[in-house]
Amino acid sequence: MTAQSIDSLIGAMSFTEKVGQLNQRLLGWKALTRDGAGRLVVTDELKREIDRWGGLGVLYGLFRADPWSGQHWGNGIRPEERPEAIRLVQEAVLIRSAHGIGALLSEEAPHGHQALGGTILPTNLAMGATFDPEAVRQAQEAVAAELAASGVHIALVSGLDMARDPRWGRCEECFGEDPLMASRMCEAIVAGMQGENRSRVGRGGVAVVLKHLAAQGEAVGGRNGQSAIIGTHDLHEIHLPPVVAGVRAGGARFMAAYNDIDSVPCCASPWLLQEYLRGELGFDGIVMADGLAVDRLVGMAGSIPASGRAALLAGVDVSLWDEGFASLERYADDEAVVAAVDRSLRRVLELKAMFGLLPEGYNAGCDRVPLGSNERIGVGRGSIALPKAEAITEAIAHTREESCTLAGECLTLLDGAEQWSRIGACLRDDQAGSIIVTGPFADDMACFLGDYTAPLEQTQITSVYRQLRERFGERVLLAVDGTGLDGADWLNAAAVVAVLGGTSERSYDSAFADNGAAAAVAEHGATCGEGVDLCDVTLPWRQDALLDRVRELTDAPLVSVVVSGRAHVLTHVLETSDATLWEGYAGQYGPQAVVDALVGETGMPGRLPVTLPAYAGAVPVRYNDRQSAEHVYRDAEEPVLRPFGFGEGSLSGVRVESFTATAADRTVRVDLRLHGGQEPARGTCIVFARRIGGSRIPRLAQLVAAEHLDVAAGQRLDVRLEVPFDRLMDPDDVTMRVRLWVEDTDARHECEVTLTR
Repeated sequence: MTAQSIDSLIGAMSFTEKVGQLNQRLLGWKALTRDGAGRLVVTDELKREIDRWGGLGVLYGLFRADPWSGQHWGNGIRPEERPEAIRLVQEAVLIRSAHGIGALLSEEAPHGHQALGGTILPTNLAMGATFDPEAVRQAQEAVAAELAASGVHIALVSGLDMARDPRWGRCEECFGEDPLMASRMCEAIVAGMQGENRSRVGRGGVAVVLKHLAAQGEAVGGRNGQSAIIGTHDLHEIHLPPVVAGVRAGGARFMAAYNDIDSVPCCASPWLLQEYLRGELGFDGIVMADGLAVDRLVGMAGSIPASGRAALLAGVDVSLWDEGFASLERYADDEAVVAAVDRSLRRVLELKAMFGLLPEGYNAGCDRVPLGSNERIGVGRGSIALPKAEAITEAIAHTREESCTLAGECLTLLDGAEQWSRIGACLRDDQAGSIIVTGPFADDMACFLGDYTAPLEQTQITSVYRQLRERFGERVLLAVDGTGLDGADWLNAAAVVAVLGGTSERSYDSAFADNGAAAAVAEHGATCGEGVDLCDVTLPWRQDALLDRVRELTDAPLVSVVVSGRAHVLTHVLETSDATLWEGYAGQYGPQAVVDALVGETGMPGRLPVTLPAYAGAVPVRYNDRQSAEHVYRDAEEPVLRPFGFGEGSLSGVRVESFTATAADRTVRVDLRLHGGQEPARGTCIVFARRIGGSRIPRLAQLVAAEHLDVAAGQRLDVRLEVPFDRLMDPDDVTMRVRLWVEDTDARHECEVTLTR
């Protein structure tokens, strides 16, 4: 539709109808139910919501399945039922509204579509370990195709948050602690899901809602949604670069976070949502509030209606589940609210136009009888394309291939590179002793999936134990807590694999907060995820003691596989194990990827996206802090166990032969010559820098360049990386010296360059 057509449509709508287009109140899984024959039918709740507003703006989570929604394989919408679900919902909207405007459908997709049959990617923290934005772009493109084929328009995707404190349960949703890598990953999300310049929005892609804006990872004490006490400079240097990257890549939507920044809530901050996002960055899309965030403004605004008004005038366009925006209709005589409603409505209608959800021409007297077909539904002037089951099946298959690839790319070796080939040989030797799999997650699949995931089909459920059992048969024995086996089994073992870490698994009998976060966690329930902030980041459930017990039982090589969504303290794990592999939450193909690496079929190219603390009391500690925490605590003088970017398997065996940097044309050109080892290697070459001079205390280090590489055995490879001055200098700096370095297995290679504007 043209701008003039949208103007005509806005002019024909009542104030209540306008407000309705800005609301996303109804939980989508309550829109449909099943009749006595098991067929999907529209609920009275959906009909009432449409009738209240004379239409429907945005519907959240029609396909969502998880313990909070209560949807599972016994009652939820299966992949083959998605076309019928879309037909029923959109037909109800068109029939019961006057203007022929379809509903936008938004779905959670923080790491794959949270729906029955939806593909589960590795969580962001695991994907961050790949240091490979192109791999993330390809995976997100596949997820977008899966969503679009299902009739979904909007994907809610994490990407803006920074993992600054491991006590925060939502660290798994972050790409890590570094703003440059998070920025490149956000660009990859937008490019993959929307295409260049939003070219695939409505054409096989979806509109991305990047969340959460902003600085949520800086909350005091790692407590979710609490105050971010942070200066303006650090806000811009650490937390806003992913926002800038998302806008420049064409991100269509942003989600305002729960937290406040220096006492001003993000979803009621005119500076953040208007002056900065729209004025300074030029953002022209939609701002959505986080779930019930508007209603949480009551303590500031004084009432639910006033909360809705405050959020709207600050720059929020669309609500999420709250009553604050639903109360806006009482402000029909408030000129500021009326103008803001029209402003936000125009943005919503422009997005709907991109998906073909607006009528071809406005006619108040048009017939509203359904004109159904296999490809489209038409009601009056409204006509909406329907998804096809075969396209959904094909898209899911492609996304699963991408998920499988990513699971292997995020494997990160923390210790034991010199032991790895020997351990693999022991596993492959049919004449060797048994392979014992132990640890609380030895026979567990859910630990690999992370938060915001739907239940898998039974045929897809596996574990490290089951994968090893498939390959090596009865040689593989299970002892989850280190008991149940004879002493001879331990004494004659060829190797022991301990699967440790944490889990974000929610059970269907869990308690939840009103926004879906975990409200109460059982003793052996979720140890990570939204609502599971911890003051102690040592491994839960006495896993260190389990390793001690295993060591007493056997002298066999011990490999520890750590599956986690935060930076746990792994000091004792590294001291006790012969080798330690960090996997993050690697998605539904995580167990397969682990076993592929254990038996030597794949490499371990990942690097740590966060700093691992050596002691729980030393957190938070980050590689890019300004002051070192070393030799500060008298009881923990070396607080870092493994630094950001560490990975013994990344570019394993590759040597740096030369490393130089030159400055010209406001860019530092970094040139490296690499020499491959005896085996092919895969991983990321990363370059760090530290400023010397300027008017501020420099960070200890900052990542300034990274390149994912495949290096053949013995290959000599020249790599050129470019670093813009703006990445190294503040706007008021005229001259700056910068020390740059890169590391290989043997040494750290440094050079220095002077920058002059």
